[in-house]
Amino acid sequence: MYICFVKLEQAIKSSNFKSELHKASINLLYTAWWLKTLVSKNLKQIDFTQEQFNVMRILKGKHPDKMSVKDIASRMIEQNSNVPRIIDRLEKKSWINRIQCPNDGRHTKIGLSPLGISKLAEASTLVEEATSNVLKLDSKEAGQLNILLEKMREN
Repeated sequence: MYICFVKLEQAIKSSNFKSELHKASINLLYTAWWLKTLVSKNLKQIDFTQEQFNVMRILKGKHPDKMSVKDIASRMIEQNSNVPRIIDRLEKKSWINRIQCPNDGRHTKIGLSPLGISKLAEASTLVEEATSNVLKLDSKEAGQLNILLEKMREN
C-alpha cells in the first residue's frame, strides 16, 4: 500500500487555524482518521473489519477464558460499536465460539476458536507491518506521545 506524507495544511487545504492548540486538535482528528483508514485497508485484505479485530484482540487477552458481550463492549476502542452484531458475524466465520450459560439462556460467553486464533495472528501481523511502516517514532518518541495523549484525556 502506498502512503504519501502530507502536511496537515495540504491534506485539508487550509492553513487557517485559530491557535496551535486548534491546529493540534484538527491534526489529531485527521491523523486518527488517516491511521484508521490505513489499518482498515490492510484488514480488508483478509475479510476483517477494525471492530472485528478489536473484539478478537479483547478475547485474545482473556483466552482461554470466555467473556460476556457486556464485558467485551466495555473494552471496545469505539464505544458505540454494535458488539452483538459483530459477534454474530464472527460466529458465522467460525472465528469465535458462543456458549450459552446453563443457568440463564439469555446470557452467553464468547471465546476464540482455533481458526479465530489463527486469523487474529494473521491480522495482527498485517496491522503491525502497516503501522510500523508509517509511524516513524522511536520508543522514546512513542512514550512521549502516549503521555501527551493521556494528558489530553485527563479531564
